[in-house]
Amino acid sequence: MNTVIAFILIFGALVFFHELGHLIFANRAGILCREFAIGFGPKILSFKKNETVYTIRLLPIGGFVRMAGEDPEVIEVKPGHNVGLLFNDENKVEKIILNNKEKYPQARIIEVENVDLEHNMFISGYEHGEEDFLKRFDVSETSFFIVDGQEVQIAPYNRQFQSKTVGQRIAAIFAGPMMNFILAFVILFTLGLIQGAPVNDPRLGALTDDGAAKEAGLQEGDIIHSIEGQPTAKWEEVVSIIRDNPEKELTFEVERGKEILSVEVVPESAKVGEETIGRIGAYNPVDKSFLSSIKYGFVETYTWTKEILVGFGKLITGQFSIDMLSGPVGIYDMTDQVADSGTINLLRWAALLSINLGIVNLLPIPALDGGRLLFLIIEGLRGKPIDRQKEGIVHFIGFSLLMLLMLVVTWNDIQRLFL
Repeated sequence: MNTVIAFILIFGALVFFHELGHLIFANRAGILCREFAIGFGPKILSFKKNETVYTIRLLPIGGFVRMAGEDPEVIEVKPGHNVGLLFNDENKVEKIILNNKEKYPQARIIEVENVDLEHNMFISGYEHGEEDFLKRFDVSETSFFIVDGQEVQIAPYNRQFQSKTVGQRIAAIFAGPMMNFILAFVILFTLGLIQGAPVNDPRLGALTDDGAAKEAGLQEGDIIHSIEGQPTAKWEEVVSIIRDNPEKELTFEVERGKEILSVEVVPESAKVGEETIGRIGAYNPVDKSFLSSIKYGFVETYTWTKEILVGFGKLITGQFSIDMLSGPVGIYDMTDQVADSGTINLLRWAALLSINLGIVNLLPIPALDGGRLLFLIIEGLRGKPIDRQKEGIVHFIGFSLLMLLMLVVTWNDIQRLFL
């Protein structure tokens, strides 16, 4: 049960912050965002705040922000339609009722002659009982359709995604992956404050109760000047010498306060894969200061980003096979294993997943943010957009292939874990 909760919390946080990036920058650009969703498929929970409907959906395989104009508007009003009109205090049309008009006795019913709900924001037609007179009505830029009793906000062209500059659209799309990197940095920065950022100097950190270091009389804070006469200026040099000398007595020259001491230590042997290494039961020194934690957050985020990119490079060149990829089932299993090792490791795992999500979404693959960014960059270079219908087909094909890949990876996870 703890694993389920951990998985839901981690998945929800990664998707939430990713989509929040899209939402914030889309709103800053003046784009109408119709829905903010975590998950796909049927709605489990929904509520509306301001202009946006916030939903949680059944399938935990991502999320989305539905921006006006990204897809063709599904509601249309055409000449010949009979609609009801409700007006605001400025005598502008506030609501256009498309069906069940009898439920709105105060509405004025017209047969539509002409309509423009994108640029000039008007609707004209013949009011029932006054068919000889064509009337024109201004429509509010914050007006709504009412369909089956549900309100759907009308999106004037200046509130649609395509109306914004290439730079504004790139910012709205790039903001999602960017938020994943920011989230990873915040998690790692927090870990730096909690457990400390590793320091690469030859000072002993915490000691284990049953380790060789404590048995030999070493103490936390001791500065190791040399081992077996070999100078040690960095922690990694201390580790290297100890690892190479399991079960061998080593002479440590250490500084404790104002004293210089000589201590004999015998590293214990430990098996790591096929290799036998030495250990003394001492952790590296850490610094819990604010500035060190900031540096730790940046360095760890960069290091993991680099490692993941190297992994993708090996996948492309065939050094990794598709069987080594993991989907939701594999991630759940790994979360289960990490959760057993404690909260610190679980937070580190969440940061790694967040970086991974940011990188994957920036890949120039249709249907992902990277694919959409590629089309926007091409538009900026050529000075005009690519045909939206053709772009839509490319994204549809890309999405279909991604779903197929997801099924293959998930099946591989199931075979590896349960069969």
